[in-house]
Amino acid sequence: MAADSVRTGRRGPLTLLGIACCAVLVSACGGAPPAPAPAAPKPPARSAVAVGTGGAVSSVNPYASQAGIEVLRKGGNAVDAAVATAAALGVVEPYSAGVGGGGYLIYYDARTRSVHTIDGRETAPAAMRPDSFTDPATGQRMPFNDAVNSGLSVGVPGTPATWEQALRRFGSIGLGAALDPAARIADAGFVVDQQFRDATAMNEQRFRVIEPTTQLYLPEGQLPVVGSLLRNPDLAATYRLLGSGGTAAFYRGALAEDIVRTVRQPPVVANPGRLVRPGLMQAADLAGYRVLEPGPTHSSYRGIDLYGMAPSSSGGATVGEALNILGNYQLSGADRVQALHHYLEASRIAFADRNRWVGDPAFTPVPTEALLSPEFGKDRACLISPVATLPSPVAPGDPSKPAEGCVPGVGGAPPREGNSTTHLVTSDRWGNVVSYTLTIEQTGGSAILVPHRGFLLNNELTDFVFVPVSPGVADPNLPQGGKRPRSSISPMILLRGGTPLLAIGSPGGATIITTVLQTLVNRLDLGMNLPDAIAAPRASQRNAATTEAEPAFLDSPEKAQLERLGQRFVLAPKAFTPTPEIGAVAALEFLGDGRIQADAEPVRRGGGSAMVLTPTR
Repeated sequence: MAADSVRTGRRGPLTLLGIACCAVLVSACGGAPPAPAPAAPKPPARSAVAVGTGGAVSSVNPYASQAGIEVLRKGGNAVDAAVATAAALGVVEPYSAGVGGGGYLIYYDARTRSVHTIDGRETAPAAMRPDSFTDPATGQRMPFNDAVNSGLSVGVPGTPATWEQALRRFGSIGLGAALDPAARIADAGFVVDQQFRDATAMNEQRFRVIEPTTQLYLPEGQLPVVGSLLRNPDLAATYRLLGSGGTAAFYRGALAEDIVRTVRQPPVVANPGRLVRPGLMQAADLAGYRVLEPGPTHSSYRGIDLYGMAPSSSGGATVGEALNILGNYQLSGADRVQALHHYLEASRIAFADRNRWVGDPAFTPVPTEALLSPEFGKDRACLISPVATLPSPVAPGDPSKPAEGCVPGVGGAPPREGNSTTHLVTSDRWGNVVSYTLTIEQTGGSAILVPHRGFLLNNELTDFVFVPVSPGVADPNLPQGGKRPRSSISPMILLRGGTPLLAIGSPGGATIITTVLQTLVNRLDLGMNLPDAIAAPRASQRNAATTEAEPAFLDSPEKAQLERLGQRFVLAPKAFTPTPEIGAVAALEFLGDGRIQADAEPVRRGGGSAMVLTPTR
């Protein structure tokens, strides 16, 4: 490799992709028949905290984190490990992510000390219109669940293109090598745990409507048994196809034809018992898909630089604005009630502005810099009272007229969003860092699995609003052909003095934003270490009359004191498991002495998986 390749882990003249392709060609040209499926590996142990050197991975699943560590151990860099981890999540967390979805990736380049992003958000088919989610029979807005469970909700997937672009721009290995660990897991199978069975049970009725989904995830017509193996050789074959042919094999050709056919003619069982509407996707929509590389959002908080995703994601702008609001106050663990009250109010205000202004900037001007200006944050902060709660929905402010931001007003009801997704973070021995959130939207996506290809399709287009949030006001997030629906995905990388301090993100639909925000407040303001900041009970305020909260938050002593200030709480809905939970953080903290602390959830989603290449004490 060239000197820069050795120093940064970037690709040199000879890559593992070439080696992988040679192996594929030998098999395809009459070599030995394919070997039988390897024995399933024992599930790696779960650990919520790991400290060490040489690189780290944190995700929601130990199989996935182990795949990333395997790539790091072989000399790969943070981007290589991120793609390997993400691909493995597509096997073992298929209801949250996979090649049938999209996502957003942030990358810190240690050599140039610069931050880059990849927008791999799904796009609407060209035929989609602002009224596509209107029921033609009634002229009314389509019921949300009807839209979810349909081909109409499926956006053009961006995940395969994200992986290929990330490896091409910043990786050191090829796509085939990055996908190999996941393909091996799919072939051998993974051990079903209680969390996977519970997630399947929560989706059982809608899975039973789709024939290939039933065949894969309801073996012999039953819920998968805890301790059994679930194999997905079709997905292994799909990964190997992408590894040998690149993403051209996904966006064109036989696989693309299968995706389009599935969207337009959902493979329902005989007598499904309900209508599964066909989608609008055409082959040209897949062939025309492109990832974007916008500049990251940038804001500062307590002397720390925060980099996040720019629109079409609202994550970077909304987390940044909320922190700009909170920056006008001194928050402390000595007064947790006031700290939590200000956190909830800042989130309420930032969501009002997000819902009004953020959409796909290719279709609607988005005032991202103005939303993130300290002046606008200060102006909006004046709405917060230490002794009272703002009535919701709060009206949005106008960042072009910051002097008017202190008028509360009344806004529109917040839109509905799905609540799944998954997140991972990686780092390497060169100091590169990745924070990557990927999704198929709702847990189980559209519930439609592509026959013989092994992956579920997303329902991301239900992230569009079906009607404007504020009647009579132009909405930036109405459906339109080629448009990216607004996302709440919020991967972030925080730098102090130009070097990494934290990398963080979470799944959870719109609660992603509040989860990242609350965890940062816990860590940066309330004096918690990162594991405690992650484990702390959560509450999510998104400009609604009530705040969703976890059971432990509702049982906390602060709850009653917050209610005396006017805050109102309801139990958070069940999302991925039967337990009401908000988010599932995966994060890294760089300890300043060469060590990295990888952190994951200790309990939520069954507990996450934090690993380091070389553990230390």
